[in-house]
Amino acid sequence: MNAPRDGLLRIVLAHRWRVLATVVLLLATMLAGVGLLAVSGGFLTAAALAVGGIAGGFNLFMPSAGIRGLTAARIVSRYGEKLVGHDATLRIARDLRLWFVRRALPLAPARLGALRTGDLVARLVSDIEAVDGLLVRALGPLVALMAMGVAAIGVAALLHPPAGGLLAALAFVVGVAVPLVVALGRQRQEHRRAGIRGRLRTLAYEGLEGAGDLAALDAGGLWAARVQAEAGALADADARRRRRLTAGQALHALAVAAGLVGMLWVVAGAAHAGTLAPATAAALFFLTVAVLEIWAGVGAAWQALQAGLASLQRVRAIAGQPVPVQDPDVPQALPAGPQPLRVENLRFAWPGAERPALDGVDLELRPGERIALCGDSGSGKSTLSALLLRLWDPAAGRVSYGGVDLRDVAQADWHARIAWLPQNAPVFAGSVRENLALGDPAADAEAMWAVLRRVRLDATVEAIGGLDAWVGENGATLSGGQGRRLALARALLKPAELMVLDEPTEGLDHPTADALLRDLAQALDGRSLVLITHGRLPPGLVQRVHRVEEGRLAAAPAPGEDALPDGT
Repeated sequence: MNAPRDGLLRIVLAHRWRVLATVVLLLATMLAGVGLLAVSGGFLTAAALAVGGIAGGFNLFMPSAGIRGLTAARIVSRYGEKLVGHDATLRIARDLRLWFVRRALPLAPARLGALRTGDLVARLVSDIEAVDGLLVRALGPLVALMAMGVAAIGVAALLHPPAGGLLAALAFVVGVAVPLVVALGRQRQEHRRAGIRGRLRTLAYEGLEGAGDLAALDAGGLWAARVQAEAGALADADARRRRRLTAGQALHALAVAAGLVGMLWVVAGAAHAGTLAPATAAALFFLTVAVLEIWAGVGAAWQALQAGLASLQRVRAIAGQPVPVQDPDVPQALPAGPQPLRVENLRFAWPGAERPALDGVDLELRPGERIALCGDSGSGKSTLSALLLRLWDPAAGRVSYGGVDLRDVAQADWHARIAWLPQNAPVFAGSVRENLALGDPAADAEAMWAVLRRVRLDATVEAIGGLDAWVGENGATLSGGQGRRLALARALLKPAELMVLDEPTEGLDHPTADALLRDLAQALDGRSLVLITHGRLPPGLVQRVHRVEEGRLAAAPAPGEDALPDGT
């Protein structure tokens, strides 16, 4: 059994008693309802016969006590089933989302980078919502319905075997045959519906995120048309779903009508022949009415099961991907303090690529040294940074720190020694303090203000209300340069020996980018730096510049040549 299945199984087992209690309470509610209608029907029939002088004796107290007891039991069990069932569903939903995030985080950004954010949100919200109801809304009711049917058939067979046989036949038709006929082809349709729902959520999310760009390009109408098309496709899928459910209900109604006529014929004939007491015959008929009414829920349970299974496959398509980096069984410890970082004869190809992204790369970064990697888009710069961060492992060669191969080190231990500022580093919704605390949760206010001064953002933060000022979604209250400086401050606050910056000035105007890079050299405080860029660098920021060309490192510029030439 693979890891995702193991994780799901652990979630189910963790809540097995709540799920079992929900099924038991649901079964108790069903049995109480069936028993209540059967006893009431027999009681009323016996009373009518006694009043008419047809029956000689009439027991008033036992049936009335049974009716009151079953009524109370049904109320209590139904309340308990709703209470426990909702509690189990919410707990399972919580644990499923945590499981999904824990499985997805190690895949980012290596494997999740190609996925759209809206699609991930759809799987995290809509699909997991369908999955978390599998036990309580689908499997639980189906188990309870089956147990209730077995009990009802057993009672009917005990009272009158022909009635039990007929009820068993009705159980097969209503509980198995009709749902199977309705379910033919439904799994494929549920997969298609889940896909449409994910695309619609993605379009809505990306449309809101890019509303400004769509307005500037006058493309809002085109985007709205795409949203409308997907919404129409989802409405069509929902309509087909409802038609199938309606068809199932119609088939169910026909089977129920035929079954009730058949049961009436069986019990009435037995009562007329004197082999079955009239009150018992009435009780069997009303028992059949109650059972068939409850079995109407089989279709909805089957539909919830199919939708949940389709969503489960979509969730597993993300969470079931293999992690690109596996920690060794016995991780080796990294040496303490700053150490040289070496790249030796490195070779790497992306999955499915025909040629390697890096081939024969050699590089050394001494403690406290600052280097820049430049090159055209697609030359291999970001691939090299991914290997330095150990988001992927090389196909050949090695990356070592202090002489220790990073493949022999726990990924978390290596990441603790690195501060990474990715291209388009996000500013998270929250306060300035909360954003900075991501770099070092133990940092106090004094340390935060110190790093803000180093990136010349302290005056801005004071003006907007201090460390507890709200920065908005994606740093909406800050300018682009201010948001980038806040992200840089977050990285600088991390007590790491090596900084890897990937296009830190991307999207900034030249004066803002130049000011940010000029502040960087002093802000590093002697830490090593790998700067990935395609723009000019101010003098004194780096000691060496390497150019990446077709997966290889070109010769470094002459000593003292601190700036990249134009056009790189």
